[in-house]
Amino acid sequence: MRVFSNPVGPGSLWFDNLSTADGVPVAYDPQARAFVPMPPFCINRERIGCNWIAPEAGAFCRSCAMTELAPDPDIPGAISNWAQTEAAKRWLLDNLGRWHWFRPEDPGARPNFHLVAEGPTPVLMGHVGGVVTISVAEADPVLRATRRQALDEPYRTMIGHMRHEVAHMLWWRLSLRDDFLDAFRAMFGDERSDYVAALQQHYAIGPMPEWRQYYLTSYASAHPHEDWAETAAHLMHLTDITDSFVASGLSSPELPRGHWDPYAEPDPERLIGIAASLTVGVNHVNRSMGLSDLYPFVLSQMARSKLAFVHQWLRRGAQGL
Repeated sequence: MRVFSNPVGPGSLWFDNLSTADGVPVAYDPQARAFVPMPPFCINRERIGCNWIAPEAGAFCRSCAMTELAPDPDIPGAISNWAQTEAAKRWLLDNLGRWHWFRPEDPGARPNFHLVAEGPTPVLMGHVGGVVTISVAEADPVLRATRRQALDEPYRTMIGHMRHEVAHMLWWRLSLRDDFLDAFRAMFGDERSDYVAALQQHYAIGPMPEWRQYYLTSYASAHPHEDWAETAAHLMHLTDITDSFVASGLSSPELPRGHWDPYAEPDPERLIGIAASLTVGVNHVNRSMGLSDLYPFVLSQMARSKLAFVHQWLRRGAQGL
């Protein structure tokens, strides 16, 4: 994620800012990719802290307008969890916008989000026909950590959920192209195999022992659909980690000289190699504070090939190039 200029004075702004250091209200314009100091602000600004502009007074911003179903406010914690979920969604949408997804120049369908608060029964997250369902309860760090440990996962965050589930929607968009499915099946396998049975088998007996040679995560080994979603999410992770590293003014001998933009990089091998190198260093910094690795994954050669495949399609897919 970029670091942004202050439109009314010196200093910088971060993506989630609602005001400058001097207290001047600002909002993010996703079309200009810049902060502005004037309304109209999103109607959700006061309720959940949305910091995007709206097309007109009293309207939702581009991101909030994609939320077709908001959580029940009577469920404890729903509003604060919803606010954090929407913040993760805005981050994801701005990342994908760097590749032209879901912006005005994108001719395809946008996702509709069902953001659901959990009662006694957990919410099943997923994607069907353009509708992305997310449990806002996953914004709660205690619940999320409990589930991460129960599922033996090395990583579980709200932005991770957003990237994974929207990746399913991106696959659905790309599958409408004549030239995508054959290439996908050659790389990931045939997604027409029984999905429910594959997941039941995964949870019953676990992944094959050598899954690390072929997949980024054990869950990716369950079915080609999940392999795609995990791989696409990891491409988004790695690209944004690299972009944020560059935007923060940090340096590394791995980085190209000049004003390099990871989202504009056409060579997936170059991008993935740089990102992998940076994560090793950042993981080491995290350990100095007793924290878990920022990116606790190892990229096998097969995983790199799949990441390169996803990079090819996500960079060109939104505009049908």
